[in-house]
Amino acid sequence: MATQIQYDRLGGPEVLQVATVPDPVAPDDGVVVEVRAVGVNPIDGKLRSGGRPSAPITAPRVPGSDAAGVVLSVGAGVDGWAPGDEVVVRNARGAYTTHLVAPASHLVRKPAAVSWEQAAAIGVPVSTAHQVLVSLGVGPGTTLLIHGGSGSVGRVAIQLARRMGATVIATGSPANHERLRALGATPVAYGDGLLDRLRAAAPDGYDLILDAIGSDEALEASFALVDDRSRIGTIVVGPRAAELGIRAWGGGNPVPLTADELRLRDDAYALALALIAEGGLEVDIARTFPLTEAADAARLVESGHPGGKVILLP
Repeated sequence: MATQIQYDRLGGPEVLQVATVPDPVAPDDGVVVEVRAVGVNPIDGKLRSGGRPSAPITAPRVPGSDAAGVVLSVGAGVDGWAPGDEVVVRNARGAYTTHLVAPASHLVRKPAAVSWEQAAAIGVPVSTAHQVLVSLGVGPGTTLLIHGGSGSVGRVAIQLARRMGATVIATGSPANHERLRALGATPVAYGDGLLDRLRAAAPDGYDLILDAIGSDEALEASFALVDDRSRIGTIVVGPRAAELGIRAWGGGNPVPLTADELRLRDDAYALALALIAEGGLEVDIARTFPLTEAADAARLVESGHPGGKVILLP
């Protein structure tokens, strides 16, 4: 029997329940993965709480889109994968489980040098950061401001932008400044006087801005620093992006991703895994929880200050 985390009504972490279900069977074009680690993302809580609109609940839902594990069984129509293969599952559906059904096309091979926790941590943060940075045009000689550099997406974005040749300034609380410096960014504190501090950090100005916070403070500072709002991107205020004149990815953005943007997200998995394996990308794991303590993990993520990725271990 498999164990999974379900909810049958919208609400806070308390609606998450532990359930036992029959072991799944691999479909013809898919596999069953024995899950070793699951990434917990803010979007999981937004969907569960109703903060992000979704279809009415007609059957118990299993949250989660990031998982890593070992292929347990393979469908009759699947080539290239076999039981025992260690994999990361892209765009998983219902990852909070011990046994996950996934299309074979969603599998990425996990290098031996990458831990299960790291493998489960990369999905949403890395795919989002990579796709946004490329779409914004980050490259050699550009100066990039990241609002919310200490979040999971922000930490990855700093490292990827530095590898692209950009100078990075990142906002964050003083407690996170040492880590932001270590990742390659110049840290700037939030709060009164933010605009003056940002101008002092980059006297020659900013080329591009990635907003990973969505606060009025961050948006107002962005508008004062960059005249061309198409050079400002957000991952958190999608529904307001059109009226603000900025670009948006994720965050409830009503505009579907283009085929090229989807490809960038998919390509990010192999890129990130290779970089982690060779020591070129660091993934900060804040804490791990047993799968059965998913509600406590959700509370930590939804506090807004987890200090890195939160991982569930089945």
